[in-house]
Amino acid sequence: MNGLGGLNKSENGVVMGLVQLQLPVVETPADLAAQVARVVALVGKARRNLGTMDLVVFPEYALHGLSMDINPAIMCRMDGPEVAALKQACIDNAIWGCFSIMEHNPGGMPYNTGLIIDDTGELRLYYRKMHPWVPVEPWEPGDGGIPVCDGPNGSKLALIICHDGMFPEMAREAAYKGAEIMIRTAGYTAPIRQSWRFTNQSNAFCNLMITANVCMCGSDGTFDSMGEGMFVNFDGSIIAHGTTGRADEIITAELRPDLVREARLGWGVENNIYQFGHRGYVAVKGGAQDCPYSYMTDLAAGRYRLPWEDDVRVTDGTGCGFDAPTRIYGETTPEAAE
Repeated sequence: MNGLGGLNKSENGVVMGLVQLQLPVVETPADLAAQVARVVALVGKARRNLGTMDLVVFPEYALHGLSMDINPAIMCRMDGPEVAALKQACIDNAIWGCFSIMEHNPGGMPYNTGLIIDDTGELRLYYRKMHPWVPVEPWEPGDGGIPVCDGPNGSKLALIICHDGMFPEMAREAAYKGAEIMIRTAGYTAPIRQSWRFTNQSNAFCNLMITANVCMCGSDGTFDSMGEGMFVNFDGSIIAHGTTGRADEIITAELRPDLVREARLGWGVENNIYQFGHRGYVAVKGGAQDCPYSYMTDLAAGRYRLPWEDDVRVTDGTGCGFDAPTRIYGETTPEAAE
C-alpha cells in the first residue's frame, strides 16, 4: 500500500510528505521572515524530492519555534506576508501544503492555527487548535470546531494539532464529519514519544481512518523535538515511520482513501465508527442510538465536572510563568472592544 514511499503512485493514491522540520529560534520579525523563507524553500525541496507528491505537511510551530512568545510583532495574520508566501510556494511548486502559524487575535490570546492550501494557492482548510497543551501553552482555545475539506485525488482531509490527538473525541469528530485522512501536526519533545505513537495508532483504528502525523525535529538549544513522522493505516498498522530523528527529512507514503471508504462500508467486526451510534444491532433493529455517556450529556449541558474536580492542583498556567487569566471564554479584552 505504501507504493515504495509514493514512488509508485496508484490511480487512487494520495502521496503525502511529512517534514521533520528543524526546530528554529524565532524572536524578531527578521527571524520570522527568515523562517518563512526556509519553509518556502522546503516546499520546493518536497516537490523536487518526489514528483508524485500531492501534499506536503509541516509541523506545528514551523514558523515560530517552541518559545511560546506572544509578542504581537511576530504573530501572523491571514492577510499578512507570511500566509501570502506560503500560498505562493504552493502555486510555484504545484503542490498542496499544510502549515502552522501563531495567529494574532485582537480579542484575546493568539490562536494556534493550522492551514491547508491547495496547489492553486487557495485556502482549503482553516483550523484553530481546540486543546492547547496546558499548562505550557498560552493559546486561545479554538472556537471553530473541526473542519473537513476535499483534498487531492478525491480524498477528505481533517487537521488537528498536537495535544488535540490525546483526546479520542477529536479523531472521532473528524471521522464523523467524513475525514478519511486526519493530519496531526505537533511540536512534541521526546518525553511524549510513546504516547504519540499509540494515540496515532488508536486514532486510526478506532475510526477506520488514516492518520498522518509529524513533529518538529532537532534542538533549539533548549528543547529537543523528536520528528517521528508517522503514517498509520485504518487498521492501526504503521505504513511509514521516521524513527531516525533526522531534521528536515521528509517521510513519504502513498495513502489509499478509497480503501478507507471500502472498509467503512464493508467491515462488520470492528467497524467502530458506525457501531458507536448503533449499539447491539444484532439484538435490536438498527441498534441502540441513545447517548448513554454521562460525560457527553454533562458537557453539552455545561455541567461537566469530575468526581475529583475540587482536588485538581494545576488549573492555570502560573506554574509555567503565565499570569492567571481573569477573562471568561467568549469574552474579548477591553482593548479589543474599544
